[in-house]
Amino acid sequence: MPRPTATQLVYGSATVFLSTLAMLLLSQTETGIGVAVIAIAGLGLGLLVAMTVPMPGMPRRVRRPALRGQSPAAPAPLRAVPAPVEARVHEHSG
Repeated sequence: MPRPTATQLVYGSATVFLSTLAMLLLSQTETGIGVAVIAIAGLGLGLLVAMTVPMPGMPRRVRRPALRGQSPAAPAPLRAVPAPVEARVHEHSG
């Protein structure tokens, strides 16, 4: 697992601070359990934000490995779509 970048650390830390502050102000909780739950929720949200910030040099799209006998740039072969049943019935009726 690669190390987090400075951008990820900044975004995650800012998210923890701001989301925890906002939740504490909005909930107006005064109990220790309430503050602990809000702090854990803020940490979880900060971790989620830090992990979803794209890392430099990493492709945003995951490429599937090539199948045997195909080059990586070759498109997948198209499959033939069977004709509707009605069309086949009219072909053979005379």
